[in-house]
Amino acid sequence: MSKVLLVEDDPSLLNLMESYLEDGGHTVIATTDAKKVMEQAVKHKPDIIITDIVMPGMSGFELCRSLKKDPLTGSIPVMMCSSKNQEIDRLWGMKQGADAYLTKPFSREKLLRTVNLVVNE
Repeated sequence: MSKVLLVEDDPSLLNLMESYLEDGGHTVIATTDAKKVMEQAVKHKPDIIITDIVMPGMSGFELCRSLKKDPLTGSIPVMMCSSKNQEIDRLWGMKQGADAYLTKPFSREKLLRTVNLVVNE
């Protein structure tokens, strides 16, 4: 279906999300290091980037801003996936350029539905 670049600092959640996405027919490039995402996005040209928000070294908000400002990655949809479940967090994420915001915990179906909606827009 689509190529997904997934960044999540929790290895067990990264593996779970990777499994859900692969079972849903997506190809996944996974990393726990937000600082490597820009390089990987240019190299792999994903159809969507899914990022956690609270990560060491660089927050998902910072990452989203960087991706959207760069001409090489600015058109790639970004989906934020976080346990930050307040409306203000979602609004702030969208203000940073996110195309979707999914709160944890989530079901396999909700993850796949959200990814498919964003990729097919």
